[in-house]
Amino acid sequence: MTSTTVPTSISDPVNAAILAVSEDQLAGFQRDPFGAIAQRSELPVETVIERIRAMLEAGTIRRVRQTLMATNLAPGALAAWKVSLERLIEAFDFMFEQDPFSGHVVIRSTDGDTPGAGFRLWTTLKVPQGFSLERHAQYLAERVGAEGFRLMPARCLFALGVGHVRRRGMEPGSRSDAPAEIRTVELVELSPVEWQVLTSLKREFSPDEIARDLWAARAEEAGVTLERFLDVAEELGRRRVIGRFSTFLEHVKPLADGDRVTRYNALFHWAVPAGQEMEAGQEVGRHEIMTHAYWREAGPEFNNVNVMGVAHALDKDLLLAHKRAIDAHLQEAGIPVSYTNVFWGGRSEIKPSEISPIEYERWCRAQGIDPDAMREESSFILRQEQDERAESDSS
Repeated sequence: MTSTTVPTSISDPVNAAILAVSEDQLAGFQRDPFGAIAQRSELPVETVIERIRAMLEAGTIRRVRQTLMATNLAPGALAAWKVSLERLIEAFDFMFEQDPFSGHVVIRSTDGDTPGAGFRLWTTLKVPQGFSLERHAQYLAERVGAEGFRLMPARCLFALGVGHVRRRGMEPGSRSDAPAEIRTVELVELSPVEWQVLTSLKREFSPDEIARDLWAARAEEAGVTLERFLDVAEELGRRRVIGRFSTFLEHVKPLADGDRVTRYNALFHWAVPAGQEMEAGQEVGRHEIMTHAYWREAGPEFNNVNVMGVAHALDKDLLLAHKRAIDAHLQEAGIPVSYTNVFWGGRSEIKPSEISPIEYERWCRAQGIDPDAMREESSFILRQEQDERAESDSS
């Protein structure tokens, strides 16, 4: 069977079985990810490799890669931008096309003139360690003409797994038996060899790389032996730097065959009492429809919302039914909600955020920016002291 005759639709039963696993069920680093998918989907590994390669070639799968827990590698935040309607598309295009440190780029709207409705552009933003998230955001605001912005770093994560095929047909109120696991955000410093391995590890795979022996070429690229590569990758997993091995589908756009994985995505907002953010996040995160759930402080611009989450579905009314089920569950759990809202996603683009300090300095120079001017104050002072010591030693 050639790649042109291999079924590539997500509605094909074999593909659906593969995607139900491969989208978000392989946590951590996997030495043999396709073998793991085969075992869980109860399919031959040759079939898994053939189908994933064909779906990637056809555009059904838009990306295959080892994801990272980037929140533990680089300072980051959800960013909301207030941009005039006249400049909204231009700002969207700049964030997506010219800022490697902006990941998800989404135009959002509300069902009324609610708090924060003027913030139409939403992005995820990360900068490498040692650089200032606030300074980078200020540059972006000036560059796109934003009237204001709000940075909302994640204090805790409660759900993170974008399994759209697995969630199709899920009933409102479906939830796990136990509260969601709390995942704290703690920056991890890496050694040079760990960065080498990580840089090769995270790059997405092309169709011709989809094979059982997945990591040998990446080890060679990183300049280490295969066994060393695997050992370092597994250690990074133990340090909670590695996310999942994942196949990504389009969230909103039609697939190559015209089918849609989802049609609507919603960013849910809840304001709960101070001190109950973790409890509320755990209860929201146990609802299986949630692809993301986190504690973020949105501030007065958004009526002091502090728990957020994202869910997707083909039907808007179904998403609202899921929201009502979560609201009722929070009430049953004794967690009062003083305010809630929904921000609906429209045009969206998604790309991995760059987290390499080297790439950040290169980007700064291309923009005509002195990289040192973008450093955190403490990092900038340390850099000055290091430069002064180097000059002293050479004189």
